[in-house]
Amino acid sequence: MTKLLNTHVPKPFLVLAGIEALILVASLYLGVLASWVDFTYTYASFVSFLPQALIFAAVVVTVMFSLGVYTNLVGTSFYNIFIRLATSFVLAFAILSATFYIIPGFLIWRSVMAGAMLCGFSGVVAAHFVFLHAIDLTPLKRRVAVIGTGRQAARIEDLERRGRAPGFVCAGYFPTDGEDRLVSASRIAPQSVSLVEFVDQQNVSEIVIAVQDRRQRLPMEALVDCGFRGTTITDYLTFWERETGSVDLDALPSNWMLFSSSFPGGRVHRWLKRAFDVVLSAVALVFFLPLIISTALAIKLDSPGPIFYRQQRSGHRDTPFQLLKFRSMHTDAEKDGVPRWAAARDARVTAVGAFIRKVRIDEIPQILNVLRGDMSFVGPRPERPYFVEQLAKQIPFYRERFRVKPGITGWAQLNYPYGASIEDAREKLQYELYYIKHYSLILDLIIVMQTVRIILWPPKMIEPQGVHVKS
Repeated sequence: MTKLLNTHVPKPFLVLAGIEALILVASLYLGVLASWVDFTYTYASFVSFLPQALIFAAVVVTVMFSLGVYTNLVGTSFYNIFIRLATSFVLAFAILSATFYIIPGFLIWRSVMAGAMLCGFSGVVAAHFVFLHAIDLTPLKRRVAVIGTGRQAARIEDLERRGRAPGFVCAGYFPTDGEDRLVSASRIAPQSVSLVEFVDQQNVSEIVIAVQDRRQRLPMEALVDCGFRGTTITDYLTFWERETGSVDLDALPSNWMLFSSSFPGGRVHRWLKRAFDVVLSAVALVFFLPLIISTALAIKLDSPGPIFYRQQRSGHRDTPFQLLKFRSMHTDAEKDGVPRWAAARDARVTAVGAFIRKVRIDEIPQILNVLRGDMSFVGPRPERPYFVEQLAKQIPFYRERFRVKPGITGWAQLNYPYGASIEDAREKLQYELYYIKHYSLILDLIIVMQTVRIILWPPKMIEPQGVHVKS
């Protein structure tokens, strides 16, 4: 991972984005040459088209990023990648057309645009295929050594084995006295080799301290020696947050938030985030107005009852507020007065409700909650007080999520599918706490942009399995 503007970015995908940006810039020039546009091979002619080429590349790469092309969530399925790339170019074409209409000075002729889109799409598809299937990405990954063989070390091994973290390769594990050996025996470094020798032989660039009990004897002299040789020494929690975009609840000490790099509570932070919320919400409200009107009509024609649904939720500092949503269930959904969580294939959901929930249209009225100040555009999803009490008793650090305003979209929504169990709430909390600790306006912007892919390709809901669930 590379930390860019306070946000962890997988290095292989950062390299891929740079390569594809160059391909797109070259594609516009190929489009110029393939068209009837008068172009002479001079430095001045090259420079004259550079602004259009940079705008073309920036828009396409930004849209691809928004649709999750540069994340490991797509996996290695080339079909999924191809669909997202095709969708990206369609959306980019629409955005570029609007840009040229608003700023005529950057206009790209249709014949040039057609050639650039065709060359760019072909080049990007080829680059993605080669990058993900034909070349070895190992040289782009950091080689790490892990001190410890217990639970934390086993989680690192599992993370590497599942391929969820593209940024590292573990060269070996070093056991400590009194700790269980839960990692594969074949991955444990030989006792005949010292830590310093192992780091040199295996070209290790980072050592991760992953022991349950810090009172266990660590090879301090060897660690200091490695540090002076230029090897990075990282604790398990920092490593896990960087590689997964979440925290490990089981490993969190009581003072974990004290070492946050960006406490989300300063006066400047509050002002900037509020300005971000108001501007984004106002633009979204105008943009979605036709959809709001058509959805309201569909709900009214589909089933009797009000268009909007109000429900009490817990907000900033656990203060209750009235959440506004489009009604997606029948009016007697909780006629017995007992709060219930939503479940997959919920019988209480109306025909229109099933659709608007699937594509997140039911969340649009929450823009008014944001404008009113009850919510932020980005943050943990607001939960009902009834369930907050249950979850806080069973999940450690659960109330930490109320240190920030709840949001319409959030880091957990991008990284974990919708679930309906205590365990799902626990998993999502690990992403929510990561967001709170690593907050930045750039991270907010990334979340807003990538919410597009959640709308276009909504993740499947996790089915409850033998636990108390929202039914």
